[in-house]
Amino acid sequence: MGKMTKVAREALPLNTILDGDCIEAMNSLPEASVDLIFADPPYNLQLRGDLHRPDNSKVDAVDDAWDQFASFKVYDEFTTEWLAAARRLLKPNGAIWVIGSYHNIFRVGAAMQNAGFWMLNDVVWRKSNPMPNFRGKRLTNAHETLIWASKSEDSKYTFNYEALKALNEGVQMRSDWVLPICTGHERLKNEAGEKAHPTQKPESLLHRVLVATTKPGDVVLDPFFGTGTTGAVAKKLGRDFIGIEREEAYRKVATKRIASVRKFDRTSLEVTQSKRAEPRVAFGVLVERGMLNPGEELWSLNGRHKVKVRADGTLIGDDVKGSIHQVGAALEGAPSCNGWTYWAFKRDGKKVPIDVLRQQVRAEMN
Repeated sequence: MGKMTKVAREALPLNTILDGDCIEAMNSLPEASVDLIFADPPYNLQLRGDLHRPDNSKVDAVDDAWDQFASFKVYDEFTTEWLAAARRLLKPNGAIWVIGSYHNIFRVGAAMQNAGFWMLNDVVWRKSNPMPNFRGKRLTNAHETLIWASKSEDSKYTFNYEALKALNEGVQMRSDWVLPICTGHERLKNEAGEKAHPTQKPESLLHRVLVATTKPGDVVLDPFFGTGTTGAVAKKLGRDFIGIEREEAYRKVATKRIASVRKFDRTSLEVTQSKRAEPRVAFGVLVERGMLNPGEELWSLNGRHKVKVRADGTLIGDDVKGSIHQVGAALEGAPSCNGWTYWAFKRDGKKVPIDVLRQQVRAEMN
């Protein structure tokens, strides 16, 4: 961690909820000090009158003052301002997630591109238990959209691909996520027994976002903190958070909620790493260190081919020589080959993949 980064981190109000306007609060924080931003801005729902269920009971819709804007122009100006403040806070390799509905997400997306963010994915959060469309005049609104973007096109953003794949039972994670909305015990209530917040996000959603795009110890900012889902999940996962929330009632609920959260132990916080993120090891290193010797024979794991190791870390076989990858591909007549998982050496009469030796070297490098 560089000197300036350390200074900036020490100046941050980590694991606290700031009271006030999100733009002013963000502008008061050190530049380039945050790893990830998760933003759930006002949706500007433009509601027209009350909505009732078939039994004539009133739907608890979002009609709070914080979601009211005089016009699209006013909303766009607000969006431009908070996005500029957010981008200033991100480290060069930082990223942002913004969630919204059809009322606002397209306007926010355009503003993000205008601000210089680089779009990475849009994710559809498909609600497994959406609220029905009671009037029967439109489709049931069963999803929300998240936009994931890096600070710039050149940002080396965090993406824990293998961890997401593990979460998805070994299958590559897609951009449509089926998760339930908050109900039952997860839905927070205020002192009057009513919903503490009308658009509380489920912890499962934030868990997936933070596991996918942050590392333990990263700083996560939520400028529209609400009842603190981002902070609660960040604490569990060993990330530091900064929340900004101007509504006292929400801050009160969030503070109580986060205080009761237990951080996972260090071992539990580790996630499956991408092989690309592991230290690079050349096959020749194994030869240099005497883990394999010149003239030693290697066998393909399928048993069809045998070659010899050369002093410079290349292999030689019948009418073929080159790297562990080139020789494997040539012998199999394939366009490419991962030599680390193709070749094996023999110890006590048993074949052992050469990748075992690579992992030994990597363990010493960590």
